[in-house]
Amino acid sequence: MPPITSDSPVSTLTVCELFTSLQGESTHAGRVCSFIRLAGCNLRCHYCDTTYSYGGGQRKSFQELLAWLATEKTSLVEITGGEPLCQDAVVDFSALLLQQGYEVLVETNGTWDVSVLPGEVQKIIDYKLPGSGATTPFFRENFSHISSRDEVKFVISDRADYECAKEIVQNQDIAGEVLFSPVEQSCSLKGLAEWIVEDRLRVRLGVQLHKVIWGSDTKGV
Repeated sequence: MPPITSDSPVSTLTVCELFTSLQGESTHAGRVCSFIRLAGCNLRCHYCDTTYSYGGGQRKSFQELLAWLATEKTSLVEITGGEPLCQDAVVDFSALLLQQGYEVLVETNGTWDVSVLPGEVQKIIDYKLPGSGATTPFFRENFSHISSRDEVKFVISDRADYECAKEIVQNQDIAGEVLFSPVEQSCSLKGLAEWIVEDRLRVRLGVQLHKVIWGSDTKGV
């Protein structure tokens, strides 16, 4: 594959927001990270906390995004949304970031084929459980495209979601890290922790660290 350049044929993305903060979720929680939140999503989850990313946004060239990252002086970059894979150009842009020496995370809802992403990209796949209200099914072949560097996140709304997620992790070979996170206001953090301990699940409990620090309604963190 030839090197990707910032003037490749499709070299723009529709961006909702750019910010640098602490990584609030995943196994990278607590690390300084620059976030590129893309606009557009094919799902409408009941508990979504970034509904403002569904539409709008500004077109940004790869060059503009690289220039912004250069000013941020970070090594870890997450492309999130919305749903990043709604935009085809995210594949070339993530490859370009890797060429520039960045550590790249892409968070996706799992309804798109993640095999299109470069292998060095760390994929954070958010498996949508029934409580999400999402109607587009998980792309099951994605399980075969997950490596030990990747993560699968289950956002738990209630006990029914927990039981569904438990059945998946107990019966599906998942190569990457598995995280369970509670939906704020509908699933108790303590309750979820106790369920995990009681069942001796080999998963990691995830907490949205940025919300603990800055509150639930603060954008750009």
